[in-house]
Amino acid sequence: MKISKTLLLLVTATLALSSCSSAQKKTDSTVSLKNAYVKNFYIGTALDTNQILETNPLTTSLIAKEFNSITPENCMKSMFLQPEKDKFDFKMADKYVAFGEKHKMFIHGHTLIWHSQLPSWLSKVKDSVAMSEAMTKHISTIVEKYKGRIGSWDVVNEALNEDGTLRKSVFLNSYGKDFLTHAFKLAAKADPKTDLYYNDYNLCNAKKRKGAVELMKNLQKNGAKIDGVGEQGHWNLITPTLDEIEQTILDFSALGVKVAITELDITVLPNPWDVVGADVSQRAEASEKMNPYPKALPEDIKIQLAARYEAIFKLFIKHQDKISRVTLWGVNDGQSWLNDWPIRGRSNYPLLFDRDFKPKEAYNSVMKLKEEKK
Repeated sequence: MKISKTLLLLVTATLALSSCSSAQKKTDSTVSLKNAYVKNFYIGTALDTNQILETNPLTTSLIAKEFNSITPENCMKSMFLQPEKDKFDFKMADKYVAFGEKHKMFIHGHTLIWHSQLPSWLSKVKDSVAMSEAMTKHISTIVEKYKGRIGSWDVVNEALNEDGTLRKSVFLNSYGKDFLTHAFKLAAKADPKTDLYYNDYNLCNAKKRKGAVELMKNLQKNGAKIDGVGEQGHWNLITPTLDEIEQTILDFSALGVKVAITELDITVLPNPWDVVGADVSQRAEASEKMNPYPKALPEDIKIQLAARYEAIFKLFIKHQDKISRVTLWGVNDGQSWLNDWPIRGRSNYPLLFDRDFKPKEAYNSVMKLKEEKK
């Protein structure tokens, strides 16, 4: 059958357009944080209960597309996993791990030992023998249950004061300063292959950082397995400085451990003068001055936030050989804990996606860094 030249051209053009359309769709589907930074480090996020349960398909799709590492926001804290002595509740934790496996993500466990969000029975333990037994039961049971499925754990969370000394927690008061060594050894015994981290905020503060370095050196000296430090990125538009962030990465890397940037969010709101860091017990009174953007973020602040994220990620890329993970503390602005801390009911805008899960200027600035490399 003879095909006319006009028909042949029409068919060729149609196929070309179809090919371009398919290529465009492929490009759109592969443009994401995790793909952009796949050769640098994991890009993670913290999941709340609704996200773990996949209650919103659009949210689930966004998480699966953009991130390749996850951290549980709350469901693995002791008050939820062991609400009563020797009675464990793994329902939500199981769903969290299953979410990560389903979407082929790196799964991080958070957290085994923390002075906050404790079950009432654990907060009342007074002597070293009882605390040793409680820690052994808690850590061994949880880590063994998820052995081979959870890639890393925050073994101890926020054990330091701002001056670098050990916090007066129930663990320190009842067991003594070696509770950290005990915790890390228990976790390593329960799963020798999982990575074990110490996690804390304000580590860019020189005194606190020095205390954390000594803490980790002490763990190493006592024969505890310590694979990394989690540097919580609860920062703002100005502080800490890039030099302070860089020095923190260098100081911990010098110990021969990995550095994870955890809980990253950049607040754009003013804080009361006496509130620092990320101590969830701190609270302040609400005022109009402290909630300057209740409806939306002004353009100039959007630009500042984008520039801040760009500068920080540029630094992370510089030190990619030292960094294992960069985890945003939440998926979108509406989920962020900073809407309620240290003042309840404020509107904060600290993440890369807005309340409608749309990418912000800050997202574009982070992605632009990788586009410029091509």
